[in-house]
Amino acid sequence: MSLEKTVMADSGKPENWKTGMRLRTASVILVLTGVLSPGGANARHAAARKFTTLYRFTGGTDGGGPLARVIGDGTGNLYGTTTLPSTVFKLDTHGKETVLHGFHGSSDGFEPIAGLLRDGQGNLYGTTFDGGIGNCDFGSGCGTVFRVSPTGKETVLYEFTGGADGGNPAGGLVSDEAGNLYGTTTIGGPVRTCNDSAGCGVVFKLSKKGKETVLHKFASYPTDGAYPWGDLIRDAAGNLYGTANSGGTFGPGMVFKIDKQGNETMLHAFYGSGDGGFPYGGLVRDAKGNLYGATFSGGILKGNCSNTGAGCGTVFKIDANGQETVLHEFTGGADGANPYYVDLVLDAAGNLYGTTYYGGDLSCMNDLQPGCGVVFKLDQKGKETVLHRFATGEDGGNPRAGLLRDAKGNLYGTTFLGGLTSGCFNSKGCGTVFKVTP
Repeated sequence: MSLEKTVMADSGKPENWKTGMRLRTASVILVLTGVLSPGGANARHAAARKFTTLYRFTGGTDGGGPLARVIGDGTGNLYGTTTLPSTVFKLDTHGKETVLHGFHGSSDGFEPIAGLLRDGQGNLYGTTFDGGIGNCDFGSGCGTVFRVSPTGKETVLYEFTGGADGGNPAGGLVSDEAGNLYGTTTIGGPVRTCNDSAGCGVVFKLSKKGKETVLHKFASYPTDGAYPWGDLIRDAAGNLYGTANSGGTFGPGMVFKIDKQGNETMLHAFYGSGDGGFPYGGLVRDAKGNLYGATFSGGILKGNCSNTGAGCGTVFKIDANGQETVLHEFTGGADGANPYYVDLVLDAAGNLYGTTYYGGDLSCMNDLQPGCGVVFKLDQKGKETVLHRFATGEDGGNPRAGLLRDAKGNLYGTTFLGGLTSGCFNSKGCGTVFKVTP
C-alpha cells in the first residue's frame, strides 16, 4: 500500500473532544437537489491566483461537509470523504462525482473525518469517527476501520469498543510493506486520566486479518500526550510520528515518536503561546529527518483570533535533535489564521503548503471569526505567500484539511463550508473540492 495520503477558555481548544469536530453543525439543512459545477466561482480570484472550484457538494446523496484532504490515483482522479451525509467519493478529471460508498451508521460506521489510503489494487482504506459497536460519543458507536473496493464494496475491518482498544479515530491510516495498518484513536486505552474518564487515546496496528495490537496508550499531562487527531507518518525504519492535541509537559499538546517496540519519545512539548499549541493535524518529514507541522493556536496574540484566546496558530519545524523552530506565526489578517486538521505538503525545494480555517479576506464571515481561510505557501526562510483567499462563499470557505500536490505542482483540497449559496450548516454551503495552480 502507498499513502496518497471542557470549556472554550484561553486554551485555544474547542469545547471538548466530542464536539470539536462538529463545530457549529447542529443546524444542518440537507439539500436534495444536486448541482455539478466544474468551473471557477470567483473570476477575479481565479484569474489572479489560478483557482478552480472542481465540485460543489449539495448535502444530498453526493455528501457534504468534507473534513479531510483528497488523494489521487496517478491518472487525475481524486478520492475523499464527506461527513454529512457520510460518503467515500471519487471525482474524475471532468468534475463528475461518483459516490463509491454511502455509510449507513451503526453497521458500517459513519462520520469519516479523516482522509483515505489507497493500495496498488485501487482499494481505499479509512476510519470513521462514529458507528460500529460500543457506546462512545453519546451512544453512536466507537468508530471503525474500513476498506472500499474499486467497485464500491465496503468491508469493515475493525470496530472499536471504546475500551483498551481505543475509540473514535479521527486520523487516517498509514501502512507498511506487509499491508499492516497503523492509526490513532482520540479516546480509549486503560488509562483514565483525561477529562471525561474515557481514556486519552491509543496508537494501534491492524493486521491484514483484522487483529488489532495497541502499540501505545496515552496518559496525558505531564508525562505524555492525549487526544491524537492527526494522521501518522512512518519512516523507513518503521518508526511512527504524530501529534497529540493535548497533554505534554505543559498541556497544549506535543509531537511524539513511537518505535517498532512501542516505546514513545516526546520530541517536543508545546507551551501554547510563542511556539504554538493544540495541533490537530499530522506531520510531514523531509529526507534529513526534520518534521514539519501546524498548530491551531499559539503564536502572536491577536484580536482577530479572539475565539481561541491564545493566538492564531503557527507552522513549526522540529529537527532530528528535537529542536523546534517556529517558521511562521499567523496574525489573523490577510495571511490566515488557525490551521485546522492540516497535514502540510512539502515539495522538493523545501517549500511547505497548507490551509488555514480563518483569516484571509476579513470581509468574509462564513463562521464565528473573520475570514474564510487561505491556501498558503511557506518557503524555507519562513516567507509566506497566500495562493488563495476564500472570499465569496461560492469558491468554498473554511478549509479544515490539508492538500494534495501533483507532479506538476498543482494543489488540490477541500473546504468544509461554502460552494453553493444555500444549504447545509445554516445555509453556509456544503463544501467544495478545489484546485490551485501556483
